Amino acid sequence: MSPLTRRLVLAGAGVGAAALGAGFAWRKLNPPVASPVAQAFWARRFAGLDGAELPVAGWRGRPLLLNFWATWCPPCVKELPEINQFYGEARAKGWQVLGLAIDQAEPVKAFLKKTPLDFPIALGGPDGLSLVRELGNPAGGLPFSVVFDEAGEIRWRRLGVTTLQDLRALAAS
Repeated sequence: MSPLTRRLVLAGAGVGAAALGAGFAWRKLNPPVASPVAQAFWARRFAGLDGAELPVAGWRGRPLLLNFWATWCPPCVKELPEINQFYGEARAKGWQVLGLAIDQAEPVKAFLKKTPLDFPIALGGPDGLSLVRELGNPAGGLPFSVVFDEAGEIRWRRLGVTTLQDLRALAAS
């Protein structure tokens, strides 16, 4: 290889490495913008069972399983222990779970006394079923679960009972 060819190869490799580094820096400083639906979700606030307002933006940046449920919904009640077990297994890996009850505070508090859950529970309020529809469940049925990835984008949805096996598979992918 001639000295000129060697210089051109080295210069090309240097330019390629610089472009790659600049691309990584650009992505870190300018993360992808979530879809309008996801952006609207991250701007929401929900009432906690203690009356305090819970802004969901605090959960952004790590995977979040959002589970819509109600005390009057037998399939919802059935899946909650498995979601709770998933939370216990996956939170050390960065996973978060938020239960959003489409219900009144008193029935939810009474339910949680009988069936304690380790993950946070908030109240969906009057807009809860509208949010279910916005997030991809046009029928508004329960239970309904949505997973948001680290970038805040919707990665997975499930209408109906979510099993521990389903959640473990999601966490492994």
